[in-house]
Amino acid sequence: MSSNNSKTKIFVTRKIPQPGLDMLKEHYEVIVNPHNRVLSKDELLDGVRTADGLLCLLTDDITAEVMDINPNLKVISNYAVGYNNIDVEAATKRGIQVTNTPGVLTDTTADLAWALIMAVGRRVVEGDVFTREGRFEGWDPMLLLGTDITGKTLGIIGMGRIGQAVARRAMGFDMRILYHDMAPVPVAEEEYQAEFVALDELLRQSDFVTIHAPLTDETRHMIGRRELSVMKKMAYLVNTARGPLVDEEALVEALRDGIIAGAGLDVYENEPRLASGLAELPNTVILPHLGSATLETRTKMATMAAANLVAALEGKRPPHIVNPEVL
Repeated sequence: MSSNNSKTKIFVTRKIPQPGLDMLKEHYEVIVNPHNRVLSKDELLDGVRTADGLLCLLTDDITAEVMDINPNLKVISNYAVGYNNIDVEAATKRGIQVTNTPGVLTDTTADLAWALIMAVGRRVVEGDVFTREGRFEGWDPMLLLGTDITGKTLGIIGMGRIGQAVARRAMGFDMRILYHDMAPVPVAEEEYQAEFVALDELLRQSDFVTIHAPLTDETRHMIGRRELSVMKKMAYLVNTARGPLVDEEALVEALRDGIIAGAGLDVYENEPRLASGLAELPNTVILPHLGSATLETRTKMATMAAANLVAALEGKRPPHIVNPEVL
């Protein structure tokens, strides 16, 4: 292949780490969204109109309409593990390959879940604000008392790769591990002494509940008013998976009314909007969707997304194809 095939165009919906862009520029003409924001629908349509390959983000809604703007579109490479932003069925019907970047986020996301468990349990953010505001006047036996983490019960909802990575870390804190999934996961029981229980049982017994389930029609709002009322009054909820797994309005009520002790959140039901009242609650740690936000992980995602695109455009099987039936 010539080193710069000007006929083949790639549209990238937002700037990603340079190594990924460099891989694409070696082979193709690359057009990158010049704005540091999500594109409007019209801007997205304009970008795809002349592209053979599309590299997009979870924040881009890739509908049948987007695909139909360009009959020459061959591949949609998602810079993410999840791909619920893409109408995969519509892509398959049109013979368009869809790819993702699996496996790369496991440890990074598990680390962040643990950062939230520690931060919310030990009131780290409240303490930081308190100190910066000049309110710290010396050691006080009753100041900002949090909760121990060592020896407590951790409930993991979704025992996939990330759930297992969270469990592995919990062993270092001598925790009892409960988990809920669609079916038992024998490896988790053997390696982490995790106990498979019904969701209500997990909520009833856990001191910390951390969510690592995929978002489907069945799991949407799996944690709502009723589920929160089942949890211990001194329990904490952590969500680094998908925002709509939790009914955010119900969570705000539960946090405000002392139904549960606190929450650590990296994802939201209507991102980037927060449910009314959430930002004002002191018993929360709220992050701007940083699950995979390390230099190493985001760069690896960029090179994986680029490799998927290059393979598809060269007529090879992409390393991480979501709809292999299209081949």
